[in-house]
Amino acid sequence: MRKKKRTAAKAKARMPTREITNSGYSEGGASNRSNILKAYRPIKYSAKSDINANLFTLRNRSADQAINTPIGSAAINTSALHTIGIGLHVFPRPKFKMLGMDAETARDWSRRVAQEFDLWASSTACDISHRNSFYDLQDINYTGYLVDGDAFCVFRRRPPTKDYPYSLRLQLLEGNRVSNPMGRDYYGVMGPYAVEMQAPTPGNRIISGVEIDSDGAVVAYWVSNKVPGDPVDVGEVPNWVRIKAFGDICGMPNIVQTCHDTRPEQYRGVPYLAPVIETLKQVSRYTTAELTAAIVKSFFALFFTESNTSGATLNDILGPTNNDDPMAPVIDVDEYSLGPGTMNALPRGVDVKSIDASRSMSTFDTFTTKLLEMVGSAIGQPYEVLMKHFTSSYSASRAALLQAWEEYKRRRTWFARDFCQPVYEMWLAEAIAMGRIEAPGFFTDPLVRKCWCNANWYGPTMSILDPLKDVNGSALRTQYGLSTREREAAEMTGTDFEENIEQLAYEQRMLEKYGIAGNEKTTGDDGKGEEPTNEGTNQ
Repeated sequence: MRKKKRTAAKAKARMPTREITNSGYSEGGASNRSNILKAYRPIKYSAKSDINANLFTLRNRSADQAINTPIGSAAINTSALHTIGIGLHVFPRPKFKMLGMDAETARDWSRRVAQEFDLWASSTACDISHRNSFYDLQDINYTGYLVDGDAFCVFRRRPPTKDYPYSLRLQLLEGNRVSNPMGRDYYGVMGPYAVEMQAPTPGNRIISGVEIDSDGAVVAYWVSNKVPGDPVDVGEVPNWVRIKAFGDICGMPNIVQTCHDTRPEQYRGVPYLAPVIETLKQVSRYTTAELTAAIVKSFFALFFTESNTSGATLNDILGPTNNDDPMAPVIDVDEYSLGPGTMNALPRGVDVKSIDASRSMSTFDTFTTKLLEMVGSAIGQPYEVLMKHFTSSYSASRAALLQAWEEYKRRRTWFARDFCQPVYEMWLAEAIAMGRIEAPGFFTDPLVRKCWCNANWYGPTMSILDPLKDVNGSALRTQYGLSTREREAAEMTGTDFEENIEQLAYEQRMLEKYGIAGNEKTTGDDGKGEEPTNEGTNQ
């Protein structure tokens, strides 16, 4: 019986293994027999392996692209310009119904809070280094987040002064300052590529400077007193400080991280340019090569030939240079050079022939445009916006602006959640504790606190190609209840609707006082927003 079983097992083992064919992706993206894909075997590991282990290289290359290449710089600066601009401004919006307030009282409270917050935010005293206002710090933090993948802000305290009643200070940190102590990991690796190590607190781990507990919750950040490996601070001994993510008493954050996660269990961000670094580098090399060729093309390439001298060098022909000898050559051999409009005098018997250094660049624009269109698609900025190149029709240009604006609004929302709102809530808690702002129940009920802290953040507005169409569209949105005048004023012009109304009322009174007519209708075609055309008319 056993012999029969062994024989059957051997027969089964000798049977050929059948591969799954024509099932699902087996003959498509998962094919191992396709000439295109059989050698294509990428592997997806954890976020630690795919992201953290490569951050050192990605940050360095991203920073180089942002600093030394026109396209990389344009991508970073354009995103910062339209997302942050001169800074996001807070519009406090307490949920007054939940707080038992009427709309008029809530508006008065919001206006008071906005003015008080601007007292703190518009001064450089809010910066621990006394260099930038809160609005400037937003741009610095956002740019660092794009280049490095994430950026950090530590909440610090300094004694208030007579003209600056708040103690809250902000200290910005670049992403590479947050790292594993001494650059260590589990396997004894030391240096920028160290990823994970055991934390001093039992059961906790440190992943690229972020300490997490057994559940994966962030509990602290490890910050170095210098950029690891910085050549300028080579004499300074690196030291890491553990900063708790939240305070022990009130639970308020001690440090905030500006970052956008794309994967579960991801604790560090990826640089904005990471998906397009290789393409940007190739475009940069190609552009440099074409630029060099264009410069050379503007010169004359010259070759010296001998007409009646055999076996002699150019030095032999020219002879020794002797300024005392009137018969000596007037041009030194070392002075011969190529350059625009350069003319060189040569002695008798030496002939010169020029070589055409022309180089065709007929495909340069088409090729680079296609590459940059792919780059723009990958980072959410259409080619027209990225390159400031609006030569298409109105509809195409507006579509590109709208697509880019969706990306900018999304990133503005992320940034406001990660950086602006936590700063605002930290400031508001101090203002209420000091008695400068009244907010009953703020420290006793978390729901009440949330209602008081509710706010909107507005920044630069979308570029307008046709103001008449945009204004008419805004009017229709408010007319049909799709938006509010307050939102439209903030998003279209970055102004406060109530302040606009008050100023308009004042101006109207001034016009009436001096007998000047005002409020003339300025829209075309009875406000319908149609563009005048010349169709059917004689030119």
